[in-house]
Amino acid sequence: MQNTGIRQIGIEFGMRILIPLTCQFSQPMLFIKASLLLLFFFPWHPKEEQKPYVLIYIEQYKYVAIDEMERSGIPASIIMAQAIVETNAGTSNLARKSNNHFGIKCKEYWTGGTYFSPDDDRDSNGNIIPSCFRLYDTPTDSYRDHSDFLMMTQHYQGLFGYDKTEYAEWAKGLQLCGYATDIQYADKLIKMIKLYGLDELDYYTVQYVERSSLENAEATTAPKSK
Repeated sequence: MQNTGIRQIGIEFGMRILIPLTCQFSQPMLFIKASLLLLFFFPWHPKEEQKPYVLIYIEQYKYVAIDEMERSGIPASIIMAQAIVETNAGTSNLARKSNNHFGIKCKEYWTGGTYFSPDDDRDSNGNIIPSCFRLYDTPTDSYRDHSDFLMMTQHYQGLFGYDKTEYAEWAKGLQLCGYATDIQYADKLIKMIKLYGLDELDYYTVQYVERSSLENAEATTAPKSK
């Protein structure tokens, strides 16, 4: 009588493969086996697409980020990426209720408005407690304070040795300096910058001109009446 039991044929890459004794390796089976091994070592990840609401957010605040880059030296791409990651492009409760677009907490020296929301602070028993976040009158105030916060905090000073076009170094430096507790924070910033092409903002500049010069230019180019 033919043995139709199950036998072990080996262990490959940590996986035990069991087949019936009556089975023979055919080309389809070899193909399936190879495909499974490829998926095991190279899992498929769907390509992330740009989200419309994020594009709208970028369009709304990109010139604020460029302005802050000119003032502080912080890459506009980093400013935008942090705002997107910290508040899901301005849609989080923190952003909507406190105009805080960078997740900056109060600190002991903060004298402005405050907003309390659960985050990662815990009491002596390990329970999550509401964290104190800075409250702003407008989102633009949040962008400006973000620049001031990085410029005035001692352990971020080393970042300003990087050029405003070196966004990857800035992202890694922010994580290293402890801006966020997320161990993938730098990767998230870099991914966001690449996905939305935010590094293009780092090459923009802002030129300020006197209102009188604009008025003179308009008068010079105005068509003459017939």
